[in-house]
Amino acid sequence: MEYLIGIGLAVVVCVFAMLAGFDRDRVFYPTLVIVVASYYVLFAAMGSSTPALVLESVIAGGFLALAVAGFKKSLWIVVAALAGHGVFDFFHHLFIRNPGVPMWWPGFCLGFDVLAGGFLAMLLMRRSGFAARA
Repeated sequence: MEYLIGIGLAVVVCVFAMLAGFDRDRVFYPTLVIVVASYYVLFAAMGSSTPALVLESVIAGGFLALAVAGFKKSLWIVVAALAGHGVFDFFHHLFIRNPGVPMWWPGFCLGFDVLAGGFLAMLLMRRSGFAARA
């Protein structure tokens, strides 16, 4: 169920951003990467785990760097960062013990991240005329 809720929320957020014009500014999706990556830091703080806080902060910093690189160079980096964060969500529990992470979060976030990354990829292909040439 958490996967469906994550996917549903991503659809709502991405469609709303498109209709409101938020996604016309290239900073929208990089900011989304930063926000989704920061939640694990929040969960580590909520779980009062200093080791998890440090590790989650380092990883979030990596996603922040990808968001900045994607903003400055190519939004395709942001697509990869969103999809990559979804994959990270799937494997997170195998590498990091973060007691603040809700049981349902990895599935929710995976669904959200992968759909948001796919939505951005679709927008980039459409804007480049890729769909018209295919």
